[in-house]
Amino acid sequence: MKSHKLLIDGSWRTARETIPDVNPFTGRTIARVCVADDSLMDEAVEAAEKAAASARKLSAHERRQILQGIAAGIGKRREEIARTITAESGKPIAFARAEADRSALTFTLAAEEVGRSGGEVIPLDITGAAKGYIGIVRQVPLGPIAAISPFNFPINLVAHKVAPAIAAGNTVVLKPPSQTPMTALLLGEIAEKAGVPAGLLNVVPAPVTVADRLVTDPRIKMLTFTGSPAVGWDMKTRAGKKKVTLELGGNAGAIVHDDANLDWAAPRLALGAFANAGQVCISVQRIYVQERVYDAFLKKFVAHAKKIAVGDPMDEKTVVGPLIDSKAADRVEAWIAEARSAGAKVLAGGRRKGNVIEPTVISDAAREIKVSCLEVFGPVVTLTAYGTFEEAVAAVDDSIYGLQAGVFTRDIGRIAYAFDHLEVGGVIVNDYPMFRVDNMPYGGVKDSGFGREGLRYAIQEMTEPRLLVINQNV
Repeated sequence: MKSHKLLIDGSWRTARETIPDVNPFTGRTIARVCVADDSLMDEAVEAAEKAAASARKLSAHERRQILQGIAAGIGKRREEIARTITAESGKPIAFARAEADRSALTFTLAAEEVGRSGGEVIPLDITGAAKGYIGIVRQVPLGPIAAISPFNFPINLVAHKVAPAIAAGNTVVLKPPSQTPMTALLLGEIAEKAGVPAGLLNVVPAPVTVADRLVTDPRIKMLTFTGSPAVGWDMKTRAGKKKVTLELGGNAGAIVHDDANLDWAAPRLALGAFANAGQVCISVQRIYVQERVYDAFLKKFVAHAKKIAVGDPMDEKTVVGPLIDSKAADRVEAWIAEARSAGAKVLAGGRRKGNVIEPTVISDAAREIKVSCLEVFGPVVTLTAYGTFEEAVAAVDDSIYGLQAGVFTRDIGRIAYAFDHLEVGGVIVNDYPMFRVDNMPYGGVKDSGFGREGLRYAIQEMTEPRLLVINQNV
């Protein structure tokens, strides 16, 4: 069985300890992956710090070439990447291929942004005392960035951290998730072949106790983390002076008003609720339907939920594969049972085989039970009827999370009301809240975190403005 090495300072390194990479559908170990100890993690941070000065001096042309080379490398190895994603995360193969394509686009977008993110000239002669003065603002890289990524998008969420960091002229210490480390290491191989200088990108799988050093190490100038709220907020409190961005998930709500196209909304929201077994931060979890169309929508939605292909993620037709591990499946199963015991109705699904849970539709779920108020991160959705549009907006907002929300209506007044009142990072009209294109500013508020991904916005997060003032009168 192959043992995958770490990428530190341009070299592939072995480690004393390895962890199994387990296929969540079959339960078989597909590989072993080296994990860093404190010493190796320190070497990775030292390499990133040492390379920061040269990374800062890379020309825009050089950074663009590197990013374009990575995008091309992903394209060439698309099928290998997709099958690795499916093998180690259980993501259905059709979605894995789409993710590989998106990651190539993410690096391409980063390459394009290199030529657009240098800074600006600002007029200072807005006051008489500054006549003849000009200001030049340059966006300068922060330095070494620690990137901690999740399992559910093993390459594209890594790309959303690595690509803007390279575009901005930073170095990276990437800690991939323990469930899906091989995909990130594959990206490391591609980056190396694309000409990434030694130390600019370090890919270092590590246990939590070792990776935690990245949070407090003063050599790290920024921490970008995608994961659970409890872990993310704790990291923020201990990060000291470094910059922090957090993407911490949500329980996305969607509103279906009585003027919506139900034949579009029902299948679209079913896909948005159950794709990748609901293991998406903006997966549809709560649907609020206007009472006049509730019964009609419910009938259509349940019918689509029952048609969704479930099972082997290597099957081209599968939409719902396994949850990432048995612990996750146990938790989702328990939350469904809690909903039943609290009086909610399970209208479809709810059954489990191995780590696979059927698409589950729940009605009459009280606001305080877990499937309503917390992030399920599984193939579970609740349906609730409402009276007025304002009530629906308030219900969506009645959450500790605020990542994205969906609104299905043809009325511009209601769209404007939702945009003004929904406390979320993004409002998606006439599509599911799982909609994302990789140049969008993506992120949330409340317990969903702060800061934005999406190439131009992430580059802004990963740089600082430096001002030069020139007195032209002398």
